[in-house]
Amino acid sequence: MPTHVIENDFSDERGTLLAFLEAQRGGLRRALLGLSDEQAAQRPSASGLSLSGLLKHVAETELTWVENAKEAQNSIQRDESNWHLGFQLEGAETVESVLAFWDKVAAETEAYVRSVPDLDVTFPLPAAPWFPPNTRHSVRWLLLHLIEETGRHAGHADIIRESLDGKTAFELVAAEAQGEGEAQGEGKAQGEGAGAAG
Repeated sequence: MPTHVIENDFSDERGTLLAFLEAQRGGLRRALLGLSDEQAAQRPSASGLSLSGLLKHVAETELTWVENAKEAQNSIQRDESNWHLGFQLEGAETVESVLAFWDKVAAETEAYVRSVPDLDVTFPLPAAPWFPPNTRHSVRWLLLHLIEETGRHAGHADIIRESLDGKTAFELVAAEAQGEGEAQGEGKAQGEGAGAAG
């Protein structure tokens, strides 16, 4: 990994998990550094994935899981009829606007995780054909799943970016440290300082 997560408080489990989640978000954000919206929408592999599509999907997925944990109505409804729209920018959406949306989602995630009494708090999964019936998960599971989901797609993003222009994750970490790409709306969620380049 081109970054290293610093554990600021050994007794703060939720802080450590949030820092790992933010580190994975950073990997996907960096894959977009210096690219135009047109470049970010390119699909250079047989998979059909694009960087902007991955960005939108991961942001929407995080929001949906946090809403599930709160037992709230999902504000973005996806099913077989519109699932593909979660992987492409539409209308006035831009990379910058989706990055800003994801920053708000990340702040909402942290606020929720910090608000619960402990990570053993559970929530029911909503009824859906892809979920086992009558299943509950803990907030700890939620964080681990978001790390898994975001990390998986950050890896996809690494490959797509390198396929586009040869830039590797290490080069993008260096570019971020030098302040490149800030005009793209590169945001920082709460707690990002827990991770540092290593």
